[in-house]
Amino acid sequence: MKVFLSELAENKLFKLNDFLLENWNLKVRNDFIKKLTSKIDQISKQPESCLQSSEFIGLFKCVVTKQTTFYYRINFDKKEIEIITVFDSRQNPDQ
Repeated sequence: MKVFLSELAENKLFKLNDFLLENWNLKVRNDFIKKLTSKIDQISKQPESCLQSSEFIGLFKCVVTKQTTFYYRINFDKKEIEIITVFDSRQNPDQ
């Protein structure tokens, strides 16, 4: 299945990228990108392999690292997966 990012998820990933480079280093950022890419590859092949939300029908939660999770939904008719948002606990949750 095709996987794509919502505008919100894309913006949050850009901010996370900047955060990792400013507060950690290139290796940490690259390690994160590898893990993220692996998880995206996983859901493209097995869309329902992550935990489904008990609160929101059709929403799935994918843990990338201990600090980072993304939420996605599957459109089986269009054979695509939309990553809706990315949550990173290392950043200020109020932002």
